[in-house]
Amino acid sequence: MVKLPKILVGCPVSDLKKYCTKEYINSVKSLTYPNYDILLVDNSKEPYFYNNLKQQGIPIIKDKYIEPARARIINSRNILRQKVLENYDYFLSLEQDVISPKDIIERLLAHNKDILTGVYYSYQTNNDVNLLTPLLWQFINNDEVRFISNDEIEEPKLMKIGACGLGCVLINKKVLEKIKFRYNPQSNCFDDMFFCLDAKNNNYDIYVDTSIKCKHLILKWNWNNIIK
Repeated sequence: MVKLPKILVGCPVSDLKKYCTKEYINSVKSLTYPNYDILLVDNSKEPYFYNNLKQQGIPIIKDKYIEPARARIINSRNILRQKVLENYDYFLSLEQDVISPKDIIERLLAHNKDILTGVYYSYQTNNDVNLLTPLLWQFINNDEVRFISNDEIEEPKLMKIGACGLGCVLINKKVLEKIKFRYNPQSNCFDDMFFCLDAKNNNYDIYVDTSIKCKHLILKWNWNNIIK
């Protein structure tokens, strides 16, 4: 009998996104892959959010609250990274406001890639117009990236890309052995872009399965509300 890879599914969570937590929890509990665990890391300022999820039987760790937001996010991600290194084959980074297809793990694993993402969208401003854009990028050169357009991912396919968000990405343990989550205080970028840059510098390619479309619960959320 073939042993199925063991997957850790989770992300940093916060009471700042409590509006989407019930739908998220129901989603991750409903995944159809038979060999996965859930683990959330709460970095909220107050303990009530953690306590509420703990009482519901959700596997969760309470992380410290630190400023700025990017620092506490990477701290929580690196707790998850360590758990993967100790006991798992892959990490499915599935963020608190991303709702994936139930069979996302099977579909991602089928490609046998070290870093593979599904598709989710966010609003980006272009000429004062908010456009729903996939959080996928291609490198223009070593220092510049561009968003991948909706037209480029319209047809179902496996596609090599330059970078992706960490909203619904499957990462092989061997990648995490070499790469820690980090950010640069001198840059406006979040840790997802630094992870992808570090992957590139370690000769890991990043792919997207454009047939895997996820729901992104972004209508009530704005990063401008908190300290980056």
